[in-house]
Amino acid sequence: MNTFATVTDRSPAAPVLSAADLDAVKARQRATWGAGDYSIIGTTLQIVGESLCEAVDLRSGSKVLDVAAGNGNCSLAAARRFCDVTSTDYVPALLEDGRRRAEAERLPITFQQADAEALPFADNAFDVVLSSFGVMFTPNHKQSANEMLRVCRRDGRIGLANWTPRGFIGRLFAVIGRHVPPPPGLAPPSRWGTEDHLDDLFRGSASDIHTTYRDFVFRYRSPEHWVDVFRMWYGPVHKAFAGLSADGQRRLEQDLISLINDFNSSGDATMVVPSEYVEVVVVKK
Repeated sequence: MNTFATVTDRSPAAPVLSAADLDAVKARQRATWGAGDYSIIGTTLQIVGESLCEAVDLRSGSKVLDVAAGNGNCSLAAARRFCDVTSTDYVPALLEDGRRRAEAERLPITFQQADAEALPFADNAFDVVLSSFGVMFTPNHKQSANEMLRVCRRDGRIGLANWTPRGFIGRLFAVIGRHVPPPPGLAPPSRWGTEDHLDDLFRGSASDIHTTYRDFVFRYRSPEHWVDVFRMWYGPVHKAFAGLSADGQRRLEQDLISLINDFNSSGDATMVVPSEYVEVVVVKK
């Protein structure tokens, strides 16, 4: 999975991969996101889903699709606003986690396994399409953007939350990429956090693209605590450590602690790290 690279705002497009290569990348992605337990991390990001539903001015009764939903942050936020929600991901275990959360809150949500690059829905089927730190990790950016546009009705809205290259998580991917190089030929996911790339993906089919830069703040007991949690539960970090020798693991841990210290604003032994993301609202023509 190419979750370990960063990009400048004007980086060149990546080479086009063959269908076979893309299938291989997707298989690797499923294994990566299935490693650890992303839901342990995902639940801490719930506030982003709530903010995104407000950004798209979500109305009760709307038909909403959550793409690459993970354990359902946007799905739950939309269902709390009395929408007709379909939550999709291509990792079944994550959908099950979302289903358990919905059952606990007694929220009616439809869960369906689906590839963001081949959504199994009719054209113009949804009023709003959402994705929070999800669709940005698909290998074929243009295809996944086209699919979101296709299933969104005219004058409907697409709402996205994407990590930026310069923010903490964008920098995290770059650090890991120095230790475990990503497969060649993929556009970095952090390109979704740049306005030029969003224009490339959506401008031709959009009457408006509005971007707002926000911070999600990671709050942990210490930098070491964050490393321990992400090493255990967050698939990309879990896989990176697992693929290194003992010496390599120590060097990666040191670099991650150094990165956290660059961003940490706590002023004490705890970790308070703002991570920039871009909140995007696309209005389909």
